[in-house]
Amino acid sequence: MKDTKRDTRQENLTMKELPDSQRPYEKCRAAGPGSLSDAELLAALLRSGTQGQTALDLAQRLLARRGERDGLSAVFHLPFRQLTQIPGIGPVKAVQLLCIGELARRIAKASAQEGICLDRPEAIARYFMEDLRYKKQEEMVVAMFNTKGRLLRETVISRGTVNASLVTPREVFLEAMRQEAVYVVLLHNHPSGDPTPSREDIRLTKRMQEAGDLLEIPVLDHIIIGDNCYLSFKERGYI
Repeated sequence: MKDTKRDTRQENLTMKELPDSQRPYEKCRAAGPGSLSDAELLAALLRSGTQGQTALDLAQRLLARRGERDGLSAVFHLPFRQLTQIPGIGPVKAVQLLCIGELARRIAKASAQEGICLDRPEAIARYFMEDLRYKKQEEMVVAMFNTKGRLLRETVISRGTVNASLVTPREVFLEAMRQEAVYVVLLHNHPSGDPTPSREDIRLTKRMQEAGDLLEIPVLDHIIIGDNCYLSFKERGYI
């Protein structure tokens, strides 16, 4: 009986009652944020738990959720309504988590921006990865570049099923001409996470290539974004 009571007591400890070595704030101050586990980092952001569980307990429960994606990525990409259905996550914490996820996405995109150039498909894929990899439906983006390989503009031209009957050359190249783009790169995501191109993807790319050649605005690549992976038509020799 004594052991059982001791175990229960340990489970119900508040964050303040935990040893300094187990408290995220104190651990971060002593050894830096790199010393914290994913759960500890999340607990430091959540700040408080709920009745019967510490912020660390709540963080561990969030990370243990199972879905299409697990871990930190899943936590920061859950919709508001789904977040608030989790015990211990109210509207304020839900908004905080959504803002942190968006901030992380913008930081990743900003850090990748300087590396974008036309002869580096991996840099382009990295720049758009966080924008597209979590989309629940297909989305097509046209990225427009100047002669120096600098990104002039990006625009979404299709949401939903991406195919040649719905995405027309007019949509793709009208904005490119306005921006005086020299080259364009097509990008779209596969919600399944598998970037393998379909026959329709290949057919659409050929159609856009033909239109681009006529307008003298070549389609230099078509990049399909999967779950933290990509496929470049240029690298595979399709273009």
